[in-house]
Amino acid sequence: MTDNQWWKSAVIYQVYPRSFQDSNGDGIGDLKGIERRLDDLHALGIDAIWISPIFPSPMADFGYDVADYCDVDPRFGTLDDFDALLAAAHERGIRVLLDLVPNHSSSAHPWFEESRASRDNPKRDWYIWRDPGPGGAPPNNWISDFGGPAWEWDAATGQYYYHAFLKEQPDLNWRNPAVRAAMMAVLRFWFARGIDGFRIDVLWHMVKHADLPDNPVNTAWRPGEPDYTRVHQLHSADQPEVHDIAAEMRAIADEYGARVLIGEIYLPVPRLMGYYGTVERPGVHLPFNFQLIGAEWNARGLAAIIDAYEGALPAGGWPNWVLGNHDRPRIATRVGAAQARVAMMLLLTLRGTPTLYYGDEIGMEDVAIPPDLIRDPRELNDPGIGLGRDPVRTPMAWDASPNAGFSAAAPWLPLHPDWRVRNVAAQRGDPASMWRLTQKLLALRHARPALALGDYRPVAAHGDLLAWERRLGHDRLLVVLNLGDRPQGFAIPEWAEKFTVLAAARGGTDPALLSANEGYVLG
Repeated sequence: MTDNQWWKSAVIYQVYPRSFQDSNGDGIGDLKGIERRLDDLHALGIDAIWISPIFPSPMADFGYDVADYCDVDPRFGTLDDFDALLAAAHERGIRVLLDLVPNHSSSAHPWFEESRASRDNPKRDWYIWRDPGPGGAPPNNWISDFGGPAWEWDAATGQYYYHAFLKEQPDLNWRNPAVRAAMMAVLRFWFARGIDGFRIDVLWHMVKHADLPDNPVNTAWRPGEPDYTRVHQLHSADQPEVHDIAAEMRAIADEYGARVLIGEIYLPVPRLMGYYGTVERPGVHLPFNFQLIGAEWNARGLAAIIDAYEGALPAGGWPNWVLGNHDRPRIATRVGAAQARVAMMLLLTLRGTPTLYYGDEIGMEDVAIPPDLIRDPRELNDPGIGLGRDPVRTPMAWDASPNAGFSAAAPWLPLHPDWRVRNVAAQRGDPASMWRLTQKLLALRHARPALALGDYRPVAAHGDLLAWERRLGHDRLLVVLNLGDRPQGFAIPEWAEKFTVLAAARGGTDPALLSANEGYVLG
């Protein structure tokens, strides 16, 4: 593996900057705070951090509404602060990825302010404007992912503009070559500054059907389901032309050497695979594989998902796995505290690049947010159906000092109730903790080539057990997990009978009889 492919063996750690570490006492995390915690991340053993958006923004969607793609929001610091963070991370061998939001800008971005100034403004076509439909209705039936129509009326110019998310997030028109050139310049700006890659927000949304036809109605939709699922997003997302854009982004990344592009793409596996591109025209290095986030937690179902995904990968396509992020329920909430340890073993021992969400290494769970403290526009716009993201964005707990060591002030969102005992300092001192288990697994990935880069081969297992082999040359490992709440026997393959326990989810010693919620790495 060349240094240009460092991302294959890496573990990426997602930092939600508002909630990671506050350095100036305003209750909101910032860049200096992230820098302050780099030694903690280095001690854990992660290889790269992906920082959710830090660009100037009105914060209608907490940074995913960008008003300037080439600067830092004052809430988080300055470009100098970012440069200092980048240098400090690199000194520790930690790579840094930024969150690029190319599908839409903020309505406060100067580009959009020019675009809406008049119909003949040179930047009018930088966004998607259309005349009203019959009777003044929106141009088509497209629905915002945050609920309600995806078209906003602009009385001053007598047209609607399209927004796949909030009305404060107008979609850029990627069919316009000037838009494309301007956004590619953004990639070059940050690559030249020294960053190691981008996570690309909603990559599959970036191009729309040129004629903007109605989306097919979802006849299976029922009240209580997300509003945007009332139609199938056939024409408003995943258009063929997006692959050419991804290929151009990849070509730029490759110009700078050891860089990586990760695409946020929520699509079925066969369509997801297209975002790897082709040998002649590669796309993003890692189209995010979100299957574990929505999967039912049972061994046979997960085995089928893993095998199908492995079998679908194109030649040269490197796998990746994700258990949680800033948009979806935390894994400890979904499967319970005991199984969260098994889930961590799953994430960090499958073949491919894992992305670890901040706080999962201490078993943080979703936090119930009182109605008067809800901040998430998705919950405010489409309430009561479980789409709110505040519960998974709560502040990191570092120690038992006031506000969990996160801030000298009251945090912008409430802490989890047990932060005084569920925090990094407490768990670093406890050999049986989730943090220490995560650290051990990360150390194994660094020490054992088979775990970082080896093949994946399923091993026969039954009931609640899930097992596989990782192998690279003479380095060979066996992973077996019990996804159930009762003990279960396991027939250790003959080739692994002399293996020893390298890591155990719950400190067990007998992989031939796994206790409830137990897992082993043997080698």
